[in-house]
Amino acid sequence: MKPLALLAAAALLAATPALAQNAGQIASARRGASCPGCNLFQADLSRTELRGKSFAGARLRQADLSAAVMNRTSFARADLRDVEAYGAVFTGANFSGANLSGASFVGTYLQGANFAGAVLESTNFSGAEMDRAVGLTQRQLSRACGDSATRLPRGLSIPPC
Repeated sequence: MKPLALLAAAALLAATPALAQNAGQIASARRGASCPGCNLFQADLSRTELRGKSFAGARLRQADLSAAVMNRTSFARADLRDVEAYGAVFTGANFSGANLSGASFVGTYLQGANFAGAVLESTNFSGAEMDRAVGLTQRQLSRACGDSATRLPRGLSIPPC
């Protein structure tokens, strides 16, 4: 390929939003539909009630889940990096194998949530109620942070934020 053609191809690729959000999928999720494998990048799902839904394998990176109620919802293997979930309720939710790096679960209710194999790098659990969460290990929590109000399963601890 000629240098000019390479530059043109590179410019075209740079201008194409790779993995941009899918507005139709976000609207469908806001209306209460399950959306496994969907691209919900930067979706505003705050203050929504989505009980018993599936977002398994979905991309929810940088989504706003603040004050949402998502009991028994599956986020298995989902991308939840940098999610804001302040004050949300995730009773019995499934986060197994999900990436929650950099997410904020401040003041979140996570009783019965499953964290088996979840990545919790720099995840903020300050004030979170998760003493009945399952699948948590000390290794996971040592990479996250919390505060004196964070409620953890017996025998586990979390570094301060």
